[in-house]
Amino acid sequence: MKPIIIGAGLAGLTTALSLAPQPVILLSPRKLGEECSSVLAQGGVAAAVGTDDAVELHADDTMKAGAGLCDAATVQAVTRDGAEVIARLTEQGVPFDRDSAGKLLLGLEAAHSRHRIVHAAGDGTGCEIIKALIAAARATPSIEIIENATATDILTDDLGVAGVAVNIHGQQKTFAARQVVLATGGAGALWQHTTNPLDSWGRGLALAARAGAELGDLEFMQFHPTAMDVRRDPMPLASEAVRGEGAILIDETGERFTDELQPRDIVTRAIWAHLSKKHRVFLDARQALGARFAKRFPSIDALCKSAGIDPAIQPIPVHPAAHYHMGGVVTDARGRTSVNGLWACGEVACTGLHGANRLASNSLLEAASFGQRVAEDIKGCTMLARIDSFPRERGGIRSALSANEVRAIMSEHLGVLRDQIGIEVAIRLLAPLAEQSDMALVGLMIAVFALQREESRGAHARTDYPQTSSQGTRRQVMTLDQVINYSGLMVKSQTVVATAGA
Repeated sequence: MKPIIIGAGLAGLTTALSLAPQPVILLSPRKLGEECSSVLAQGGVAAAVGTDDAVELHADDTMKAGAGLCDAATVQAVTRDGAEVIARLTEQGVPFDRDSAGKLLLGLEAAHSRHRIVHAAGDGTGCEIIKALIAAARATPSIEIIENATATDILTDDLGVAGVAVNIHGQQKTFAARQVVLATGGAGALWQHTTNPLDSWGRGLALAARAGAELGDLEFMQFHPTAMDVRRDPMPLASEAVRGEGAILIDETGERFTDELQPRDIVTRAIWAHLSKKHRVFLDARQALGARFAKRFPSIDALCKSAGIDPAIQPIPVHPAAHYHMGGVVTDARGRTSVNGLWACGEVACTGLHGANRLASNSLLEAASFGQRVAEDIKGCTMLARIDSFPRERGGIRSALSANEVRAIMSEHLGVLRDQIGIEVAIRLLAPLAEQSDMALVGLMIAVFALQREESRGAHARTDYPQTSSQGTRRQVMTLDQVINYSGLMVKSQTVVATAGA
């Protein structure tokens, strides 16, 4: 039986390539490289490779951004992998930007104390990485690539993972497997303002949850402060690196109203507050970059011009948008989940690296680092038990028929700022939808996690609990059964209260 990797972004491709020459099946829901968050990554890969930098400094910056919820051992391990990740990607054909002497060009992003962001094609890092890894995967005989293949269920038996149910071009097929890797990306498309592909609504979280896996810190969704407000869905991104190059945030009067290089959650809330006062917000690179904008950020320049904006001479309208999910399927240092035979890596995983607020450009680093770790762990596994018959499927991924309704609920009640009343409304609205839609189910899980964190920390901001708890940090971990039981009791109690007051 071959291991099965669900998802073909940076994490999935890294895992497959690192397993070679061991045979593996790689499932991609689209043609390789299409509708993939990794492709859209503009910022780069954070790595302590500069002469004035050190792993300890990178780790310290990561811990500070994570607002007390990072796992220190994971932070040390992943930041230590930085130089190796860059070297490995270079060997696989990624053309990182270098100066005339061949030295890596390093950029600065918010909350980093050093220039340590490694780029390719200016702001096209994710695209260049995925392009190189797809070519490498297609040239690797041990990787069986199945495109237009959507996993609909992870099958389990008494020993753990037993297979994967997959929809391929509309036809249902079941693969036997004792080793399955989730690399399905994030959940930003649950919100109306998002930078994520519209299929990135947390499919992997639903798969893992229904297989019995533990989920962690789902309340922490990072809203990127500078998505381009140009009436597109998903919203194009104006990378953190633009502010790193000196661009400033202004309103319609031209007034600068915040420090642009603070951690993302702080900048996002500053923009949100300004928007709430009926202002418009713009990213202004005219003085910092001007005519150099197109050369430094060719992809963003093209996106701007396609929307009728010339960033060399015009400010870019921006709006916060759901961008990166710090929560996910809980894993250990090897990428193992609580379900035997199930691993997770990339944005779908909750490894402890990001804590409550991801440090810019640590996501590509984590995906590459943990893809390698998962592969090494799978290689070390002993003889696997046979599968004599497939367990019965649980019904598979339910349709996202309520997509617009779910996105409206999440945006209204679980956005940049939250409170108990709004979260409880979201739970009551999402609970019945979750019976038929896994998109609503993922939203419900996030809402329950958000309700139980009665503080503001990192990307989770509660107006009714504006302070960070002084009682010490805690990570939240729950299974689907616990979420359903909690939400069911809450909905039932609200119904009783409403009836009594009628």
